Amino acid sequence: MHDIARELNEQIEQENPHVYELLSDLGRNLYYPKGILTQTDEAKEKAYRFNATIGMATEKGQPMYLSVIQDTLSEYNPQDIYTYAPPAGKPKLRAIWREKILKDNPSLQGKTFTLPIVTNALTHGLSIAADLFLNPDDTLVLPDKIWGNYTMIFGTRRDAKIKNFSFFAEDGRFNAQSMKEALLAQKEQGKAVLLLNFPNNPTGYTPVEQEAQAIIDALLEVADQGINLVVIADDAYFGLFYEDSIKESLFGRIANIHPRILAVKVDGPTKEEYVWGFRVGFITFADASSVVCECLENKAKAIIRGTISNASHPAQTFVLHALESPDYEKQKQEKYMIMEGRALKVKEILKSGQYQELWDYYPFNSGYFMCLKLKGGVKAEQLRLHLLQEYGVGVIALGESDIRVAFSCVEKEDLEELFEYIYRGTKDLE
Repeated sequence: MHDIARELNEQIEQENPHVYELLSDLGRNLYYPKGILTQTDEAKEKAYRFNATIGMATEKGQPMYLSVIQDTLSEYNPQDIYTYAPPAGKPKLRAIWREKILKDNPSLQGKTFTLPIVTNALTHGLSIAADLFLNPDDTLVLPDKIWGNYTMIFGTRRDAKIKNFSFFAEDGRFNAQSMKEALLAQKEQGKAVLLLNFPNNPTGYTPVEQEAQAIIDALLEVADQGINLVVIADDAYFGLFYEDSIKESLFGRIANIHPRILAVKVDGPTKEEYVWGFRVGFITFADASSVVCECLENKAKAIIRGTISNASHPAQTFVLHALESPDYEKQKQEKYMIMEGRALKVKEILKSGQYQELWDYYPFNSGYFMCLKLKGGVKAEQLRLHLLQEYGVGVIALGESDIRVAFSCVEKEDLEELFEYIYRGTKDLE
């Protein structure tokens, strides 16, 4: 083990031994090296004649570029487009995103957490968390309604065991009891990683206040039983809250609540600002010790340096430009209203009762999606293929009986027709 990694581990263990116990073998070995980048930073400050440290080409004091590219980006300074971004991301973008998190999540006020670290979108942020905290055969606790890529990120890549709990209880509420039981089952191991995704993909559900409190109470009970927890909040669809749900991330409520609970937030502008192809995300850690936070940031930077080196500088610049624009809030609200209108229209269609002979639907109040639960003998995959082949309609089949519908990509005025086709396809197969 490198001396820097050993020093980081000693600091973490001294400040919070439970966080040290949560680190994977890889997480313990990670450190951000004092190598070329450190020497380059020193040269930027002191090399007043010639700076021959940077692995990029310059011309007349600016990054070298091709006019065929710069002509389409003339609004931006070449320094904000062509140079390498720092491994942790543009400092100004990180600071502004932290301000945004604080504004959006009142429960975070007065708590200790890192500056958000820029990732190559949310999947990369989740992968960093997997590397830091999961050894082979460690347990990741997930609801049974999940984004399928979690299995690849945590199971296939890190060889973690996946333990599912029931997302919904019989009364249609979030099943905090089932979640607690799945976590308590890890008592012998003494450690678990819990991943919660709200608004949820695929169901489009976010807990209401009573359910959120039940989640917090369950986590505290588990921690009091001596189980160390990493709780990852996958906030990919943050802000798209349409009805009675809580309006902030559980990260804010979980941060700093117990020495055995380390809160991790993975988020970004991908869905929040409708920039799916920019691939900009963030990972943020919360522990009551600022020293622990600094050490975890160092280790996260080491993963970035050792995998992608740094995230796209142009994409970070574009996002920063949007966040600083005086029109940002107004334009974002306009898009929110469109999304809310679609969600409420879907609910209106389904509440009419005209389709209840063929399917039920899971509760939804947020996000991009909702899920139908087919009745009778029609199988989800059978229906999916039939809708494609006979009606040119695409939906996602999940398991035996669930169909995910993304209302995010269907115009409000077309939603009735969409569900009529799903109904017609289901009737065909009865």
